[in-house]
Amino acid sequence: MQKGFTRNFEPLRILRENQIEQIHKTSLDILKVIGFKFESDKALKILEENGCEVDYNTKIAKIPSNLVEECIRKTPSSFVLKARDPKLNISVGGNTIYFMNSAGARYADIDTGEVSLPTLEQNNIGVLVSDSLSSVHVFPSYTPYFEIMGVPPVMSCPVSCASRHRFSSKPSRGAQPSYSYIWETKIAQAVGAQLFGCVEGAAPLSLSEDAIEAAYVYLNADFPIYIASGSIMGGSHPVTIAGASASHNAELLAIIVLLQCIRPGCGVIANNASFSMNMRSGDISFGTAANALHQMAYNQIWHDLYKIPVNNSGSGFSNSKFIDYQLGAEKLPLAMCSALSGANMILLHGGVTAELAYNPILAIIDDDVANTIGKIVESFDVNDATIGLDTILEVGVSTGTFLTTKQTRTYWKSEDYQTQVFDKLSYKEWTEGGKKTVIDKAKERYDEIISTHKPLPLTQGQDESISEILNEAEKFYKKKGLI
Repeated sequence: MQKGFTRNFEPLRILRENQIEQIHKTSLDILKVIGFKFESDKALKILEENGCEVDYNTKIAKIPSNLVEECIRKTPSSFVLKARDPKLNISVGGNTIYFMNSAGARYADIDTGEVSLPTLEQNNIGVLVSDSLSSVHVFPSYTPYFEIMGVPPVMSCPVSCASRHRFSSKPSRGAQPSYSYIWETKIAQAVGAQLFGCVEGAAPLSLSEDAIEAAYVYLNADFPIYIASGSIMGGSHPVTIAGASASHNAELLAIIVLLQCIRPGCGVIANNASFSMNMRSGDISFGTAANALHQMAYNQIWHDLYKIPVNNSGSGFSNSKFIDYQLGAEKLPLAMCSALSGANMILLHGGVTAELAYNPILAIIDDDVANTIGKIVESFDVNDATIGLDTILEVGVSTGTFLTTKQTRTYWKSEDYQTQVFDKLSYKEWTEGGKKTVIDKAKERYDEIISTHKPLPLTQGQDESISEILNEAEKFYKKKGLI
């Protein structure tokens, strides 16, 4: 089991109890009065059987509040996601925090910021690099790249899933577009792993037939589910944080209801992915104060009231086109707010330029960021040994030093995270050492990783099974005229 990081203090809370209750009640009212669109008669039927008022023409189910509350109670507060290597399983819930790799459509050049279509080899190297990083605990779907040179779009998710299992033994999330869930489920089962089954709504207030079919396939495979409903405040959600919170909440609760009606007691992690709109351009603004506040309010509601595990994806991306100060200033505050306010999983490593680009060298830099955040949330011990009154008395007043004491020798490494690529040299050492930047040092670590890191290999039978599944998928899509 991967340890992750344990938050050893109460989560930061920004809402009063009456504010939580008002947001929750509004979410219930939305589902009861407006309802939620499920684009599947199969889903509508099971919802109708469980007490929903269903209109098969509009595909809208009005969900009674008591059913929502019942399904919240049925959703477990923790569960285990199995990796192909049991030592890398993760236990999701409580005060444990894991970090998830980020993703991007294309490869971002570390020096110029220009993006290009990645090759399959670049994709595989990206997975291998993140497999080596101690703070990357789990992969999302289609990571590190959405698009891969020479791979038909409908095959990108199955090929990405295959790559993640061939070049890493860490757990992973499946996808839902274009029947990809069929092949990704088969790949995971072929190597003895589970996936987070992805069931993603479309704001405002709807769930596609693809997502519903994915839910059935993943649940039948006994996989826990990762739910999401990405939205833009001022676009697909209200512009106010309070209004967006209530609307976003309603969407995810509707998906919770469907899942618990299909398979009562199934494990679920609920993702927060609501972003601000740049009103000048209509684009998404990443790393904003509103994004952080939305995540923190969401975490408080789901962690404290619903007791359902939560993921935050706001820190996975930046609007910056380079690995620069803006990128750090947009990603770090959101990641820190997530960790402090109750998130169980945080998307972070490697994402540049919105969701348009990714670079594994940034993932290496983000490894230092994630480990620093992890050290902060794990806090510090207060006891006789760490206070060290005897040492304080021994050193005495101004002429003494703690440098040579046994306490310093014992604790200097464990009391702080020792970064691997951040520049911590004196100015003299830095100039004499070639004036290396954090990017220079990350490049050196990248070269070391790709030359020395060896992920746990698949057996020959597992590798052959993956190839057969990909061939089967390609034939399926050709028959449907999608290739």
